[in-house]
Amino acid sequence: MRALNVTIVQSELHWHNADENRDMFSRLIARIEDPTDLVVLPEMFTTGFTMDAEAHAEPMDGATVGWLRKTAASTGAAVCGSVIIRENGSFFNRFVCAEPNGVLHTYDKRHLFRLAGEDRHYVAGDRLATFALQGWRICPMICYDLRFPVWSRNRGNYDLLLYVANWPNRRHLAWETLVRARAIENLAYVAAVNRVGEDGNDLPYSGGSAVIDYLGQDLVGLGDATGYATATLDYEALLKFRDRFPFHADADDFTLRT
Repeated sequence: MRALNVTIVQSELHWHNADENRDMFSRLIARIEDPTDLVVLPEMFTTGFTMDAEAHAEPMDGATVGWLRKTAASTGAAVCGSVIIRENGSFFNRFVCAEPNGVLHTYDKRHLFRLAGEDRHYVAGDRLATFALQGWRICPMICYDLRFPVWSRNRGNYDLLLYVANWPNRRHLAWETLVRARAIENLAYVAAVNRVGEDGNDLPYSGGSAVIDYLGQDLVGLGDATGYATATLDYEALLKFRDRFPFHADADDFTLRT
């Protein structure tokens, strides 16, 4: 199976301004010169991490999902991030990935950040999700999910773990530590995308977006800068490492209750 090219995009976000954010990411994505199969944007990339769900939610046939589909079609790469979605009278922090052919893959954030009241404004997801891209098995997660390793435990069902986030500066060491731990413990690549700048609550973010290999080593990283970086993931190297170091064979069995 061929390598997978993954591009991470890190930026400030315009608070509560979906039009400005879509335009900004259109410009950033248009600058990508490296061949890529997957473009990853931050959590709530059209609004910033907001509890004003009712005012800023969109339906699945709304402007942002349409933009994801259009951008994927024009670039020839899958494009993903999380969006506030309204569905059946409820609000979800939903990861959405659009393939160039228009196919959508979704995942609703399981762990809602109660310290910000996210659990009072959004409905938690109740299922893990994986999807295939170019033969690679991909598992999406959103921000606070990072703190709960059982939820992301690789049981032989994925090769790449994605995290899209608005992870604040005051807990940046936890971000850097945990994304590497998830790669090491799950024998998988991790692509983790955060934001920079300040949000509408004057909360600062220092980025740290990176693509990490199964050893916990950065393949590419963006530090605290606005921009993008592309990493090439080697599937054969991943399989060889798993064969040589089959740590997964000694993993504890468990039952996951949702």
